[in-house]
Amino acid sequence: MMQYMKAELLARTKEIRDDGSIVEVVIWSLPEPLPPSVHGFKYRLYYGQAGVDRVRYDNERGKGDHRHVNGLELAYVFESLDKLLDDFERDVQEWRAP
Repeated sequence: MMQYMKAELLARTKEIRDDGSIVEVVIWSLPEPLPPSVHGFKYRLYYGQAGVDRVRYDNERGKGDHRHVNGLELAYVFESLDKLLDDFERDVQEWRAP
């Protein structure tokens, strides 16, 4: 039997920038961690353009915290929501840099 946790939506934003790129942030607070993550958050942070993922941070059951940058999936060490958002913004800025 599958169990579902009651989650609380903390943030949901979506911005379509002048260049057509999309930045989307969705963060949920969970009553207990989503294994193998040890924190109580479920998140998806996305930056892409023309249907192509450029930067994405997320966590999921069985995989835990990770990020996708330029087609590569990399492990991510979650420390706090503030650091998560800062790291995501840094990766987006690095991608956009000329």
